[in-house]
Amino acid sequence: MGLGLRHVAVVATCWILMLCSVFETSYGSKTRHYKWEVEYMFWSPDCKESIVMGINGQFPGPTIRARAGDTISVELTNKLYTEGVVIHWHGIRQLGTPWADGTASISQCPINPGETYLYRFKVDKAGTFFYHGHLGMQRSAGLYGSLIVDVADGEKEPFHYDGEFNFLLSDWWHRSVHEQEVGLSSRPLRWIGEPQTLLINGRGQFNCSLAAHFSNGSAEQCKLRGNEQCAPQILHVQPNKTYRLRIASTTALASLNLAVKNHKMVVVEADGNYVQPFEVDDMDIYSGESYSVLLTTNQDPSHNYWISAGVRGRKPETPPALTLLNYHPTSASKIPLSPPPITPRWDDYDHSKSFSNKIFALMGSPKPPTNFHRRLTLLNTQNTINGFTKWAINNVSLTLPPTPYLGSIKHGLKDAFDQNGPPENFSNEYDVMKPPVNANTTLGSGVYMLGLNTTVDVILQNANAIKPNVSEIHPWHLHGHDFWVLGYGEGKFTKEDEKKFNLKNPPLKNTAVIFPYGWTALRFVADNPGAWAFHCHIEPHLHMGMGVVLALGVETVGKIPNQALACGLTGKRFMNPKQN
Repeated sequence: MGLGLRHVAVVATCWILMLCSVFETSYGSKTRHYKWEVEYMFWSPDCKESIVMGINGQFPGPTIRARAGDTISVELTNKLYTEGVVIHWHGIRQLGTPWADGTASISQCPINPGETYLYRFKVDKAGTFFYHGHLGMQRSAGLYGSLIVDVADGEKEPFHYDGEFNFLLSDWWHRSVHEQEVGLSSRPLRWIGEPQTLLINGRGQFNCSLAAHFSNGSAEQCKLRGNEQCAPQILHVQPNKTYRLRIASTTALASLNLAVKNHKMVVVEADGNYVQPFEVDDMDIYSGESYSVLLTTNQDPSHNYWISAGVRGRKPETPPALTLLNYHPTSASKIPLSPPPITPRWDDYDHSKSFSNKIFALMGSPKPPTNFHRRLTLLNTQNTINGFTKWAINNVSLTLPPTPYLGSIKHGLKDAFDQNGPPENFSNEYDVMKPPVNANTTLGSGVYMLGLNTTVDVILQNANAIKPNVSEIHPWHLHGHDFWVLGYGEGKFTKEDEKKFNLKNPPLKNTAVIFPYGWTALRFVADNPGAWAFHCHIEPHLHMGMGVVLALGVETVGKIPNQALACGLTGKRFMNPKQN
């Protein structure tokens, strides 16, 4: 019995460099030029035709590959006709270019239909990154792609491998993003539901399975030739080699667990930072995270092996994403002898915490300052406003203003957003284990103003949602900075919990999870001037207000391109030269 993948093309190969780029070389570094057009198009990510948001006719968008120290130049043209667009370069710190971060209403104005915007920024360090839309829920619509930064010329990675593959994980709905957005903004809430399909590099299978004959379910065996848009990208490998798998999650909702049947994985990188290598049978990955793992092809080469990504943290209604590890010279159409790996139970949080607690910085990595100047304790709650369901931080649900913060702060436009800073803590009386006594919250657009070069601690505090006995996973992503993850804990954070902080070798990351009814402690040095988003990376949660804005040293930022600020109050200012 075969996979139904006849004449399978070699669709996943090592060391792929995308075309359509032009290079300028200067002192060992290059400027890599791209011209992109963003548009809606018909596509079949899971064998069912839908409308996706693509770039240059591709879904996912083109992979950018560069070396540390290179400059990326992307001329982005919006061909969406009826909506704006921006692209965030996830994990790139934008040192000296905060206007290129790609966050609508924070770092720039949306790019209007028909307009072209130039993103030009430096990739300052090697790592596994990605990019995605950051306006409304355009990431859910498919606006994403990979961004891989290799070490600079003459540098070496602290580990050896013979080849590499890239995994970009995402989730997919058949309901349009616009319908999802309206549902989230309705009274009562119309929740988006669980995704129909999980995708690996934009490919999945709906209403059929690559492993149907191992299942007792009703799904039919997929009958694929291998050239369909939904056909899996098979990893073709040589026996007894070591491969680097670069794995990033741009999911809108799903937390995932990845496993390769009969193979161990050695984790070596997290969010663009090297970690002490550790071996796992499977790994959890939350939206916004990226990892590199080393996989050695030391199994029987006469067989193929399943690669599986399944849902964690939510009761799964979506089957795992599957593809194959295909050993040379075995045919890629040969079915594995055993079923795919079984994803750990969705609510086995001990398994999740065990993985997170194994991540330590590689020896020689920067260590955190021993003391902090300021602490923000951010309570994550689900609330209501006049019957509308919201997510809030310290009882404030974020609403973004029409004028980008970067411009309004730089130009001193105090009418552009709430001038009162959001609360830095929450009541000590609040019981995080129970639904809120008063579920009402408020809307706000205030900013946490941080001192430049100060050390900031953030305690992310999870709590019960509106319904009893419900507390969800929230992966938080910080723009413009990496942070040290000092530790995780259960229940409400107290002063005593500081004794548990790891100040010796905490990992540097840009995305960290808070587990249900728990807390996560972060520390970072606020040394990158700009206005930066810090938010839950679950797309509908951010849409419902689950985020904050941090600003620091904006007065030291150089001249911001006018095009970044050509809307709201800054746009009016540019139209009236007397105000400049």
